[in-house]
Amino acid sequence: MNAAEGSRGLRIRPAREDDAPDLVAILNPIIAAGAYTVLDRPYSIEEEREYVHAFPPRGVFAVAEECCSGRVVGMQTLEPFATYTGAFDHVAVVGTFVDLDLRGRGIGRRLADSAFAEAREKGYEKVFTYVRADNAAALAYYRSLGFRIVGVAERHARIAGRSVDEVIIERFL
Repeated sequence: MNAAEGSRGLRIRPAREDDAPDLVAILNPIIAAGAYTVLDRPYSIEEEREYVHAFPPRGVFAVAEECCSGRVVGMQTLEPFATYTGAFDHVAVVGTFVDLDLRGRGIGRRLADSAFAEAREKGYEKVFTYVRADNAAALAYYRSLGFRIVGVAERHARIAGRSVDEVIIERFL
């Protein structure tokens, strides 16, 4: 992935292990809010460092870094949908997380533009994910990127003892 600076003072680049403190600073407040993700426990810096280290070679792990401060304010991962068969080698699963205080400023779009281009270079043809049905902002974000709803998995997740539906979405690259 080529580093790309834009008019918003962001640089999109690959994640590094030393980004782990910034990554958990983004992720843990989102998890604590209990409204945006099915992730249900906070992650330690060491766990996040190991996740970056062990990230699949064919995956794409992009971060949005503020040019002035060097702080990572968003991340997007694209990972192989399944590794137990080659039938899904063209499908990636996407996850996007942006600092709660900076949502709605185009960071997710910048991440997607870069990460999806790299995913195409790595042979992916389709991006797939699940979004909590009660997360209207995430659904709107993904729909703005060209994703379409293909179904709903009812009572698919249990968050704090409550069942949550997940919307299944996809986009062809």
